[in-house]
Amino acid sequence: MSDSKPTVLLADDQADVREALRLLLKAEGIASVGVADPAAALEAVRKREFACALIDCNYSRDTTSGEEGLDLLERLRQLAPELPVVAMTAWGNVPLTVEAMRRGAADFIEKPWNNARLLSVLRVQMALGEGARKQRRLEAENALLRGGSGDAFIAESPVMRRVLAMVDRIASSDANVLVLGENGTGKGVIAERIHALSPRAARSLVKVNMGGIAESVFESEMFGHVRGAYTDAKGERIGRFELADGGTLFLDEIGNVPAAQQPKLLRVLEDGEFERLGSSRTQRVDVRLVSATNADLAAEVAEGRFRRDLMYRLNTLEVRLPPLRERVEDILPLARAFLARSAARYSRDGLQLAASAERALMAWRWPGNVRELQHLMERAALLAEHDQVSAGALSFGAPPEPVQDIDGMTLEQAEAWLVKRALERHDGNLQHAADALGITRQSLYRRLEKHDLRDADNDDATD
Repeated sequence: MSDSKPTVLLADDQADVREALRLLLKAEGIASVGVADPAAALEAVRKREFACALIDCNYSRDTTSGEEGLDLLERLRQLAPELPVVAMTAWGNVPLTVEAMRRGAADFIEKPWNNARLLSVLRVQMALGEGARKQRRLEAENALLRGGSGDAFIAESPVMRRVLAMVDRIASSDANVLVLGENGTGKGVIAERIHALSPRAARSLVKVNMGGIAESVFESEMFGHVRGAYTDAKGERIGRFELADGGTLFLDEIGNVPAAQQPKLLRVLEDGEFERLGSSRTQRVDVRLVSATNADLAAEVAEGRFRRDLMYRLNTLEVRLPPLRERVEDILPLARAFLARSAARYSRDGLQLAASAERALMAWRWPGNVRELQHLMERAALLAEHDQVSAGALSFGAPPEPVQDIDGMTLEQAEAWLVKRALERHDGNLQHAADALGITRQSLYRRLEKHDLRDADNDDATD
């Protein structure tokens, strides 16, 4: 008998009763496990999951009060609150029935039982129990999907307090929000906060990294597809807009949406309508959109790479996140919080920052912003040899290069510096960097090889 098959627990002190019930249930395709007394019943429930329990109310000889069964019922409810329990006795009466129901019995059966009624009661309770379990799983999945971390948002700096005050004001509306900021500033965390404070908080927050979706599967990912829509479409797929219906859709790296796909995104934002790939049936969704980017969308519009009307749809409200170097009052509180979280995760309780480490943290420029700080504290929790994390235990990356004076460079040095800066400004996107430099992509490739900068090319996934 597999533990994964729905099984009924049968608790009765008479072996012939247990056998009769086992055979009845077996004939109906229902598995069962029989036990002779309350202690065995409790032990069985501790060891495995049951779809339902059918328990006798009397076990000791000459006992007809039902107290043993009522006590077992209460203990089962404490041990497995979600387990439907059906009480059964040959001494059924109204007071005992009422008391059993009061203590949590899902239903009541009298001996001698009617086979049809007993089977009906068990099927109903098994179905109700399974439905309740599915609902709980769904709620748990939605909680993960919504992605709220539950951590207090640290904002002691005046600039960040102003940002949070704005977020709290706009969260209750249904207006689309565009979150701007450098990489690692916490744009995703702000999206979570907007959703959590909105009337849509009970529904899903669906997150999409637009830079990670290939153009060839954009429509399928965002709008879904029907079976046979393309060669490998062997079944239906629900798109991200459908998943977010009634909730919030967070589009991260929105600046990476391919130009050919922007009109399709604009349509659903304007009308709330779309068709699954391969289908002619128009569907409607009610979605609140939060987008984020580190790109200058106005510049992208000016260069013809991003639709102006789409930008206007995205930024009904705009939130700008400051880099960590501009919120210095938050550096140490964030560092302590991240260190405590990582210390708990890696069983390093008691870790603290030494004064030398705090001075080093305040002196660093944080090119990677909050994300860099979080990763630094995780490494410190893993590598620190003592309970205090000293400055020497902090694994900072290479210091940011000082701003160079182009007047003091040779022509070769200036060209290499300009190419590298263009790649940094455009997050390694070769086409965007080439456009900014006023050269072709092929010319940029040649200069990357010439100046040994090929490692800076990281745009394979986004071009």
